[in-house]
Amino acid sequence: MRIELATQPGDVRHPNEDFVSVALPASGKGGALVLLDGVTPPPSGETGCAHGVPWFTARLGGALLELAVSERELSLARCLSGAISRTAEAHRDTCDLGHRRTPQATAVVARWDDARVEYLVLSDSALLVESPGGAVTAVLDDRIERLRALGPVTDAARNAEGGFFTAAADPDAAGRAVTGSFARAEVRALAGLTDGASRWVEVFREGGWADCLTVLSKEGPQALIDRVRAAEEGTRGERLGKRHDDAAVAYVEL
Repeated sequence: MRIELATQPGDVRHPNEDFVSVALPASGKGGALVLLDGVTPPPSGETGCAHGVPWFTARLGGALLELAVSERELSLARCLSGAISRTAEAHRDTCDLGHRRTPQATAVVARWDDARVEYLVLSDSALLVESPGGAVTAVLDDRIERLRALGPVTDAARNAEGGFFTAAADPDAAGRAVTGSFARAEVRALAGLTDGASRWVEVFREGGWADCLTVLSKEGPQALIDRVRAAEEGTRGERLGKRHDDAAVAYVEL
């Protein structure tokens, strides 16, 4: 098994809001990947929370990884729901969890054993699944993209019916995730990418998802992030609302 992780803040003056980790149970059977992209607060910084997004993603990511590995009888949606509840309880008495911008994150989870590979994707991070024959499937939650096609996406659409959903303080949001599974024999490799890394495909159009997975296989996650940074430094990066974004990638060959 090959496992490679890389993450880099968009601005070294600010903490990285992404979380990425892989765990292999002591039993030696299977494993789990968790990747979160913390949602950057608005310019005002107002979130109703005294702790901040990095604190939130560390808590949520740690809880989610533990549940995905140790509670294998639970679906990934129930693992995410439990992790959201646990994290909310950790600061419910000190923070306003009803605030529209209470700390929140996108989520990608994959869990595998000898029989199958389960997945969960919530909001705009991506999971790539490669078959033994080289075909690549991108598992995406495209609700934000569909909203953008209709006009500007505002905070009113955040965690609201007809809008899009993130892992924030409401455990029911886990039920809105894109979930499913593949037979283990159908999967050769997995990759999770926050949107700071998937820009290589979705913003800069340097290649498709299969090309992206080829870069990860041949050069590794840090090389993909380096390619994104190079594109951001070019003239095309000037059109981005946020020129540099936190980026995180996990690559696993099963």
